Amino acid sequence: MSAPEAPNQPQSKTDLFVSFSILALQGFGGVLAVVQRELVEKKKWLTREQFIEDWAVAQIMPGPNVVNLALMIGGRYFGLAGALAGVAGILAAPMVVVLLLALAFGGVSDSAWAQGALRGMGAVSAGLIAAVGLKLISALKSNPMGMPVCIALAAASFGGVGLLRLPLAWVLLAAGSAGCLWAYVQLARQVTRKEQP
Repeated sequence: MSAPEAPNQPQSKTDLFVSFSILALQGFGGVLAVVQRELVEKKKWLTREQFIEDWAVAQIMPGPNVVNLALMIGGRYFGLAGALAGVAGILAAPMVVVLLLALAFGGVSDSAWAQGALRGMGAVSAGLIAAVGLKLISALKSNPMGMPVCIALAAASFGGVGLLRLPLAWVLLAAGSAGCLWAYVQLARQVTRKEQP
């Protein structure tokens, strides 16, 4: 069963640039929640299933996930120029904000209130990421691997990185390879079933 197509798409490279600039300015500490809300719920450039697939690819590519996603979405609709517009939108405005904050924060970075604020924002980011994960889990119902296998792979990844403190690259290689192999087997079975009269 193929995933449904998204109802909307970016109107121009300028639309890509502006949309990703606004998105980037909202993402403090973790952009997953913002990206999902903006691209899936508001703009409807991606369905939930497409978002999960694209985000998974963005995570295994080197570099920041949201930059990789902007690159993929821009390239999908407008080729190389669109990919560059998406990446420029993600990077331009936040770079200016970060430089200004670095100037302002440099003088107070050692104070207790500044350290406490940073720790608090870390907790908020973790909560946002967990909330989006729970929100998107229903999209796995249509995943060809099946919900139990998806949950098992997620649990194994969390256990490996979060609890056992194994290197991310090794966990990604092991769980990713197992997931790819199982998805290949399941998709081959689906094709075989369709071909049978």
